Amino acid sequence: MMESPYALERELGMQYYSTDTPGIGGTLRTVPEDFIVDEIPLDRKGGASGPYLICRLTKSNWELQHAVKEIARRLNISHRRIGWAGTKDRNARTTQLISLYKVTPEEIARLHIKDISLEGIGQSNEQLSLGDLGGNRFEICIRDADPEELAGRVAAVTKTTAQALPNYFGLQRFGVIRPLTHRVGELILRGEYEQAVAVYVGQAFPLEREEIRNARTTFRETRDAAVALRELPVQMSFERSMLSYLQARPGDYAGALRQLPPKLLSMFVSAFQSYLFNYALSHRLAAGNTLADPVPGDRLIFANGRTDMATAANLAAVTLHLARGRCSIALFMPGRDEPGAPAGDEATRSMLADLRITPDDFRKASVFVQTKFDGAWRPIALRTTVDASVQDTGVSLRFTLPPGHYATTVCREYMKADPIKMV
Repeated sequence: MMESPYALERELGMQYYSTDTPGIGGTLRTVPEDFIVDEIPLDRKGGASGPYLICRLTKSNWELQHAVKEIARRLNISHRRIGWAGTKDRNARTTQLISLYKVTPEEIARLHIKDISLEGIGQSNEQLSLGDLGGNRFEICIRDADPEELAGRVAAVTKTTAQALPNYFGLQRFGVIRPLTHRVGELILRGEYEQAVAVYVGQAFPLEREEIRNARTTFRETRDAAVALRELPVQMSFERSMLSYLQARPGDYAGALRQLPPKLLSMFVSAFQSYLFNYALSHRLAAGNTLADPVPGDRLIFANGRTDMATAANLAAVTLHLARGRCSIALFMPGRDEPGAPAGDEATRSMLADLRITPDDFRKASVFVQTKFDGAWRPIALRTTVDASVQDTGVSLRFTLPPGHYATTVCREYMKADPIKMV
């Protein structure tokens, strides 16, 4: 195990690598085809009848929320009539299913949007919801890797991926160019809606264009929505929707937040939950505990969602279950309903106490966002079989992950590079 040297990763709780093998460096996503994602659908979706048209969406260089909004605009429907099972990367070529309420195949066939294709594959009585997928298949190319002993370093990490990597939420969970979703979520939980808007609209980041940084800074310092509207580019539709609302209703920051698509708004709070998980996982590793060796008090999660606890009396049996893949050690992501006092989460409880955030704050956020923010257990270890190949200074990786697991978590273990090289 070795510690990440990158401030951004440490800020997001991703403090450790599982291997000590030197990183291969390189760059991800030189072109979208370097990062191919194919969603594995659940068999129960689709069919012959029902009000939901199930479509296969293939896109390149589109953030999902913006793609959905553009599809809805072209169809002249509310974006709330479109559902999906998983949020895919922007700088990638991705294929996934979406559901559209009371939209016909003929309407879909008439759509022509650059770098987006839609194919109707059936009807359903159910809308697709987050989590309605079997997983994702990835084909990834890392370019311009360090050539020194490249094949040997790739082989060493590939061996570890089948054993255990820290199951961190990846950078894209928090925003790639602007990694701030967890901070907005924290402010929503605290009921600080003005500050949440100020951060989302007004916090500038180095990778943004200068004129955008200037417009954001102006709004953050002045709260002048009219000036920011004039300066922000028209393609920044989410920020502009919020600013238009504030221009008409000055001071109603809660209402401004509600101008965002509900799923995007809910992602802020869930990103804060993800940040807490990353932080707790790094705290566990810093304490000298491993991903695979249980200690008394550890929670275990089984494939069917059942949880149990490791004790001094059952430690040998638990170790055997873990070795055979029957269960995983898990950490708790707090929410509005906590199943008792979760053991092994002292770091999380301490952070929440410092921030003065309680389950009641999650309950209030659930009402505000109209999304349930339940507490949940998440496995601390990611395991996958990687088919890796090396050609000159290029490395190709093929693997499959369950829902909610991040391909960049696998890639960072190989690369150990500045996270900006992975976006």
